[in-house]
Amino acid sequence: MPQINILPKEVYQLIAAGEVVERPSSVVKEMIENSVDAGAKNITVEIKNGGSTYIRITDDGCGIARSEVKKVFISHATSKIKVSDDLDKIGTLGFRGEAMASISAVAKVQLLTRTPDEEIGTRYEIAGGQELDFSDAGCPVGTTIVVADIFFNTPARMKFLKKDVTEANAVAGVVERIAVSHPEISFRFIRDGKQTLITSGNGDLKSTIYSVFGREFANSLIPVDYEINNMRVSGFVTKPSMSRKSRGMQFFFINSRLVKSQTAMAALEQAYRNSIMVGKFPGCVLNIECNSSFVDVNVHPAKIEVRFANEKPVFELVYYGVKNAIEMLDTPKEAHFSAPRPTQTTVNGKIDFFKPKEETPTQMQFKQESNPDDFWRVAAPDVLREKSPKTEEEQNYVEESTTTAKLDLNKFTKPSISNEQQASKEPKTQEQSEPLPKQEKTQSVEVPDFRLVGEIFKTYIIIEMDGDCYMIDKHAAHERMNFEALKASTQIASQVLLSPVAVRLSREEYNAVLSNLDLYSKCGFAVEDFGNSTVLVRECPSILDGEDVSGLVEETAAKLLDGKTDITPEQMDWIFHSTSCRAAVKAGDKTSPYEMELFVKKLLSNPNIRYCPHGRPVMIKLSKYDIEKQFGRIQ
Repeated sequence: MPQINILPKEVYQLIAAGEVVERPSSVVKEMIENSVDAGAKNITVEIKNGGSTYIRITDDGCGIARSEVKKVFISHATSKIKVSDDLDKIGTLGFRGEAMASISAVAKVQLLTRTPDEEIGTRYEIAGGQELDFSDAGCPVGTTIVVADIFFNTPARMKFLKKDVTEANAVAGVVERIAVSHPEISFRFIRDGKQTLITSGNGDLKSTIYSVFGREFANSLIPVDYEINNMRVSGFVTKPSMSRKSRGMQFFFINSRLVKSQTAMAALEQAYRNSIMVGKFPGCVLNIECNSSFVDVNVHPAKIEVRFANEKPVFELVYYGVKNAIEMLDTPKEAHFSAPRPTQTTVNGKIDFFKPKEETPTQMQFKQESNPDDFWRVAAPDVLREKSPKTEEEQNYVEESTTTAKLDLNKFTKPSISNEQQASKEPKTQEQSEPLPKQEKTQSVEVPDFRLVGEIFKTYIIIEMDGDCYMIDKHAAHERMNFEALKASTQIASQVLLSPVAVRLSREEYNAVLSNLDLYSKCGFAVEDFGNSTVLVRECPSILDGEDVSGLVEETAAKLLDGKTDITPEQMDWIFHSTSCRAAVKAGDKTSPYEMELFVKKLLSNPNIRYCPHGRPVMIKLSKYDIEKQFGRIQ
């Protein structure tokens, strides 16, 4: 029979630390919450190497009395609750009394603190649960805690830490969320010696959101302030026209505590029903104020998940509050037209050479060989073939129209050129790029005879073949063609964007993208870190023509965040799905008879294309027998 052992102190402390100290961001979260509970008005967070080697939290709160300093690092010691009844009305962020004891068990901790009543501060050092120093110190009122070398005594835990940039982004996410939940506190975040965040602390929530999430998100907000059933919801939601591809920018707070609430999320999205497109999600920063006895925050070790005594009032509060804000304050989306082309500045009729001529940047144009199979391209004038002079207005239209390149189903890979053909061509210049890897010759497939009938609803192509009628969904078929071309490509052709696209993401999405930059590279994207929860896209697959790159990155980032991180190049179908769908011709696009005929030939040449990547059929058969039966020609 196994013997029951009473674990020594250092062992059970390490076990307890495993529940509290998951990574550096867990340490930062617990210590910032203590600073908030201490009444601090200014909090500074500094980390180095992602927080694994150095974390410093400084606040101007009430401080800790000298006689109470050692109690901070004792398990289950706290100043925030005294009796069991206090658990029914928790009004502080930290309350369990486990955080500092767990942190000191797996790290080296130095504490500097002073209360307003004390003239001399206190310095206390502890490492691995063992006291090292207790002495006087000169310091301002408040508390400074330095945590160094996390998991120095548990190497097995240290090896599970991720890269420094990943851990640093996780810490930044914690600081940002707490800063948004407490706009009355000024937060300063220093990362490897560089200040990356500072909030005013003036109590203005929108100003704090601007500092944390940027101008674009802040300018898209609608204020929410609604009260019902002795509960109140306040904050901001995004305009329906500014919805996103994921839920990454939804932040809910209960009494200024960040939580994950399925009830609040469902109410938010229900309020936007019929106001946003299917597949898009609103953003929000909403704080729900209610009686502390109405919500239980003691149901999860991380204190993220909460439980309400009654879910219905919470749903109604969020739903009616958001619905009322949308109907009352939302405005129609404004149309923005291109400004006229600026003219050269002159002084007294002469050109002012001291002021450079301003030019509007346009998408880079690539010269491509004419191909009869190029169809469904965006109708735009071809500047290369135009010889006649144009007026200034016409020239502006041409330059703006050519910002989108044509769509070519065959431009993912370049066919190989034989030696005889290469010898007949002119010698390659330095400007010419290296040819793509040679492709194996594919066997020609005989295309069945068909007759093009036409198109209905600008969506479905109708053909007659083998005595029957067929309806083709041009978007679904084109999407599958793009998908097959991407999968078959040994090297996906990319185009360089003249103006790199900056994509602002949530901190979690941002972290997921940076952790999978090699995956994006294999799919034809050149993505790099731009800092401040923003990534920069410099290249994209040429099939996209630079169209909606931002939305595609947001969509793929959300999928990466959902757990699709362990992906090999052979399993990147979900990225190809999104790319091929966005590059395909859309329902309602005008298609000429010539383009339709070429498209049908290409479709029929590949008998394997029967369903789109999402599983919808690309072609439906209407037999002559069924049609004649409907008209009563046969019984």
